[in-house]
Amino acid sequence: MPKLTIERLDLGGKRLFLRADLNAPVAGGRLGDETRLRAVVPTIQLALKAGAAVVLASHLGRPRGHVAPEYSLRPVAERLEALLGQRVELVPDCVGQEPRARAGALKPGEILLLENLRFHAGEEANDDGFARELAALADCYVNDAFAAAHRAHASIVAITRHLQPAAAGLLMQQELSALGRILESPERPLVAILGGAKVSDKLALVEHLLERVDALLIGGGMAFTFLLALGHAVGRSLVESDRVETARAALEAARRRGVRLVLPLDTVVAERADSAAGRAVGIREIPAEAMGLDIGPRTAESFAVVVRTAKTVVWNGPMGVFERPPFAAGTLAVARAVAEAPGFSVVGGGDTIAALATAGVTERIGYVSTAGGAFLEFLEGRRLPGVEALTEAPA
Repeated sequence: MPKLTIERLDLGGKRLFLRADLNAPVAGGRLGDETRLRAVVPTIQLALKAGAAVVLASHLGRPRGHVAPEYSLRPVAERLEALLGQRVELVPDCVGQEPRARAGALKPGEILLLENLRFHAGEEANDDGFARELAALADCYVNDAFAAAHRAHASIVAITRHLQPAAAGLLMQQELSALGRILESPERPLVAILGGAKVSDKLALVEHLLERVDALLIGGGMAFTFLLALGHAVGRSLVESDRVETARAALEAARRRGVRLVLPLDTVVAERADSAAGRAVGIREIPAEAMGLDIGPRTAESFAVVVRTAKTVVWNGPMGVFERPPFAAGTLAVARAVAEAPGFSVVGGGDTIAALATAGVTERIGYVSTAGGAFLEFLEGRRLPGVEALTEAPA
């Protein structure tokens, strides 16, 4: 159902509570990847230009309801200042007397960043009292945190019971539009590529996609459970023995529906994931003492052949132990194939996005999602609490 969007709000002179996902990696007090910060900048700029004062809120990491200095949003505030070209004041808490006073003193065009929402247990508990305190800081609400939209947390769901209207920000709209384009009205052929370690992490997604795609390409550690289901010996490769029958059922479902389910033809093996080198062998030739750690060159080319036929491509998950150079070639080859696909492409997931950057093809992807878990749950067909909580658009 269509949701109210920020463009339809009268923001002049209003205090806007903007829930963003600024959950960027921080090490030694320094910010790493700033993709999510850059992604929310257009929404902030729109609100400021419309005459709003912005109360910005986010979580960072998993402090589990306690104040943890290493999870402070201070490095985020400093980087946002550079990106926006103006002061971003960090409040030392997100609820209580000081945040109320500072929010109340905000003038149009000014920005306040609340300290980490997850320093309070009420955030992840979706606590109504905590949500009411957050709501008291502003006049209206915008959620631009699609990456957290699968979480029923206080700043995402409960707050909308006390602060209306609740609208989607620009990034939220872009995410829903791109992913909706895959599920609701894709140009065909629609090809999905799945990687990652475990079948269990993506079983629901495999089942859901088999009802929608024309071809499903499976790599990464999860492929070996499927290969075992077909009767292949996979050496010491990662396998979920309790999912073999489920994988076999998925293979049968693909056959029955006429979906082309493509598995690796070869794999790069080594005795350990930290080995300095690997060698490509056919799937029928995996040594008993070795493990598959990447798709091989024949597989990379077979995947590329299918991708070249696609009008719509969606990709999530690396093809192997991508963080190790000896086992990165397959993932990088898939990244280049997706970038060269003639149709619309959508890529999501932290490791997968990192692969695009390493391959130097990020700018050639149709849409790069900022989300991980929400990306997968949306593709599984689940309703996302953060989207459901938004105000419906007027007819």
